[in-house]
Amino acid sequence: MRITAKIDYAVRACVELAVAYDEGFVTAERVGKAQGIPGSFLLGILNQLRRSGLVESRRGADGGFHLAADPARIAVADVIRAIDGPLANVAGVQPEDTSYAPSAAALQQTWVALRVAMRSVLEHVTIADIASGELPDDVARLVGDSEAWVTRPFGDEVELRGGGEAERRG
Repeated sequence: MRITAKIDYAVRACVELAVAYDEGFVTAERVGKAQGIPGSFLLGILNQLRRSGLVESRRGADGGFHLAADPARIAVADVIRAIDGPLANVAGVQPEDTSYAPSAAALQQTWVALRVAMRSVLEHVTIADIASGELPDDVARLVGDSEAWVTRPFGDEVELRGGGEAERRG
């Protein structure tokens, strides 16, 4: 999954609104300054979140933006879907709607499994979890594994699975 700047900004904006949830409406300027999000880009994101029903807005001196529900009821997956659509798709098609030649038929199951894995994290971590710094235990276990923090090689290097040695391309 590629997490775009827009998705990152949207989640961070929601976290900032969660921190100020009990204060009422918060200006986009305040959100942008707190999270280092460019103002014009942030307004577009907040309006997209508003159209999706995740954020409310109000005009006037006491206006601004506010989460439309308790932050504990908004999953990171909800924000991603509001900004970017389904969590997983293959060339614009849902994984279950793909079809492949018999030699690649298991690829459809691979894409469906990937979606399940993403859901297992993104539908269980809420905006409130991030704002509090307390991730659910199953997610905390995932990031507690030292292998979670290791980036796999790409580009000119390929790591072979199943005991093979690393192979250089190019």
